[in-house]
Amino acid sequence: MNPYRMARPPRRWKPKLSPWVVRLTRRLRKWQGLKTCQLEGVEIQNAEIVREQIRQGNGVLITPNHSSHADPFSMNAAADATGFPMYFMATWHVFENQGKIGQWLLQKHGAFSIDREGTDMEAMKTAQNILQEKKYPLVIFPEGEVYHTNDHVTPFREGAAALAYLSARRADRKIVCIPTALKYWYTSDPMPELLDLLIELESSIHWRPTPEKPMVERIYRLGSALMALKELEHLDSVQEGTLPERTERLADHILSANEEQLEIDAGDKMLPERVKQLRNEVITRLESLEPSDDDKRAELDHYLDDVFLAVQLFSYPGSYVSNNPTVERIAETLDKLEEDVLDKYSAGIRATRKSLVRFGDPIEVISEKRRNYASELTDQLRNTVQSMVDDINADHTEG
Repeated sequence: MNPYRMARPPRRWKPKLSPWVVRLTRRLRKWQGLKTCQLEGVEIQNAEIVREQIRQGNGVLITPNHSSHADPFSMNAAADATGFPMYFMATWHVFENQGKIGQWLLQKHGAFSIDREGTDMEAMKTAQNILQEKKYPLVIFPEGEVYHTNDHVTPFREGAAALAYLSARRADRKIVCIPTALKYWYTSDPMPELLDLLIELESSIHWRPTPEKPMVERIYRLGSALMALKELEHLDSVQEGTLPERTERLADHILSANEEQLEIDAGDKMLPERVKQLRNEVITRLESLEPSDDDKRAELDHYLDDVFLAVQLFSYPGSYVSNNPTVERIAETLDKLEEDVLDKYSAGIRATRKSLVRFGDPIEVISEKRRNYASELTDQLRNTVQSMVDDINADHTEG
């Protein structure tokens, strides 16, 4: 997974959506998608759903899964197909990693920054204003991170649904959520380069490469070895159980230990929300330190390292490859290992790909007060997107 700086954002970037800039840069975006992500084509399905909601004057929140760094290119292509530009909520790190021209282009494409680790009320107000008053849709990726698991939609964070609900309660128009599925396939063979990457990964832990063994077996042997190293580091011994069980146990242990030391009550929160709570607490404490307090700063930095490890562990569904060893699942797992083991900021895409964006039926957000509604809507959106991904895979297999 991408490591990124854990701190408060240096500044705020507001949306400055310009439809003519979006139209003017369409070819540039296609070229960038091909150059940076080897994305050579995007198919859009059900674009008329979005067009109809805009025609009715409704506020529209689009909630896609987030499995690839190519997702912004796919969603901008989807916006082109609908005939309307879209706003995008993005972590502030996306802007920080761009130069001034790149930041300007992001803002002209409707992107605005949010501090995901805190309670960013300004970003929430911006998003509410879009849903309540603006003509064009807002895109939020509720998974929050790029997990490189296209066939497995990780639990959605509750923020997107809570935003839609809060907006609906105060809006003069209907607010709808449109669950959206993104799916990627390779159009050329990545296997030769993936085999080279696997050799590099085995060599990185001082193993002799074993090209005579099946690829999936080698991936799981490598994963088990890496897990054993982390178990020895954090639990003092290699644990028993299946790889998924060991992964879940270690992630929970790491978070629980940090929560206890920082006196945080996680309640029944899921891992992404526990991570957010921990990060926010650590960043708040870092901000209060004196410049000379190096020892305390190093201790807090260790907490952030631990939390990032828990997120990395969470991103590996243990049976993801073994249940269905497609080229895409193998490639996604090796992409993650390349980032996590070889410390690459972003995995290299080793063959051309295409994507499909499928818009689902709109879900009208209620405006009356209902307890736990945001949580219910979050689950509904996540389950719908997962079902849509499953349907796309079934259609692709039959085809």
